[in-house]
Amino acid sequence: MQRNQDETNMKIGIIVAMEKELRQLKNVLGDDPRFRLMQCGIGKVNAALGAQQLINEFRPDAIVSTGCAGGNGDDLQVQDVVVGAEVCYHDVYCGTAIDNTTQFGQVQGLPLRFKADEYLLSKAPLSSPEGDTNAFVSGGNEAPSVAVHKGLIVTGDWFVDSREKMREIIGNFPDARAVDMESAAIAQACYLNKVPFISFRVVSDIPLRDTDASQYHDFWNTIAENSFHITRKFVESL
Repeated sequence: MQRNQDETNMKIGIIVAMEKELRQLKNVLGDDPRFRLMQCGIGKVNAALGAQQLINEFRPDAIVSTGCAGGNGDDLQVQDVVVGAEVCYHDVYCGTAIDNTTQFGQVQGLPLRFKADEYLLSKAPLSSPEGDTNAFVSGGNEAPSVAVHKGLIVTGDWFVDSREKMREIIGNFPDARAVDMESAAIAQACYLNKVPFISFRVVSDIPLRDTDASQYHDFWNTIAENSFHITRKFVESL
């Protein structure tokens, strides 16, 4: 994407699925006219419709998908952040009857993976290769450091609440770092509208270490309050 001459005029659309995610973002972002927050609803159709509405009404310079996701990887912890360098679907299969080059997870005629905008990705506050984490400051008090990982986010209309389902998804996408229900649909809408896009996802649970989504429920009950400051740090840097 090309930056505006005056970066302070850059308009950022931010999409979340759930009301409790929206509430957390409002708490950390405040009332900044550069940002338009939208709650689209859960799932791919809601996400795509919300992205298109945001594009039509707000004409943003970029769109950020944020919210929670299930994490994958021995180095991830609950409350870490995954930045989607790429996003794709984990539940799309167009078959081979018409086009035998289309791969699992790919909508025929579209990219297999939607890549994050290079400029937006360059502004993401990633943890260093040595594993050092980023500390952020909120309200004058230093909040705990969290690790920020870059990688693949996969999307599907399935809330992953079992190890078996997570193993199935990772079997098809072993490099996936997070699983959500909206990012790829928002990315597709942005791709078709030529709007720069990136996804920031807070790890609310790690299904391969969890039972019956207990980590997910504990996340909202105990530690969600400080979970969206990395998203704030990112959008404020644009």
